[in-house]
Amino acid sequence: MDKPSSILRKNFLKSGSKRLASSVDYHGVYPCPVCRVGKISHMPMMEAMSCDFCQQIFTVNVEQQQLKMPARQPPLVWRWNGFSWTEAHLEGMELGWGYVCAAIAFILLPTTIIGVVVYNFPPVPDAPLSWVPYIWMVLTFLCHFVIIAWLFIEIYQIPVRAYLQAVRDRFWLW
Repeated sequence: MDKPSSILRKNFLKSGSKRLASSVDYHGVYPCPVCRVGKISHMPMMEAMSCDFCQQIFTVNVEQQQLKMPARQPPLVWRWNGFSWTEAHLEGMELGWGYVCAAIAFILLPTTIIGVVVYNFPPVPDAPLSWVPYIWMVLTFLCHFVIIAWLFIEIYQIPVRAYLQAVRDRFWLW
């Protein structure tokens, strides 16, 4: 009798008529770690793989079971765990808690400063533009948050356009 985990693995590994391999090789078909929509497969006459949806090109390290996206510097690297690609990390760089704390401070510190000023020196309620300090505080938060989100998207090469296209294609078929 099969264990539930082995049944899940058998069902997960089936991908149409092809099966995902438990170890990476050049002739397998794997889900794309970048767009998570397409499939990556071997490029003829090259030691590389490419995605059929987002057109990214990857190099494969079979010994370490790694996939590298050399189109950016430093390249993003994923490791195959037998079922899926592990989360991406930058080769040679470690993003730790210091970066997270700096990002949170970049978002909250300017917003807090403006909020304290608005709290200590509230606008005159009868003034025609008494709402401006509150809008300024919200815009400060949103702008700093968008900057951090944009940096995160750029560092990890999240294909926002590919996600939106895939969502549009899925809903358009219904």
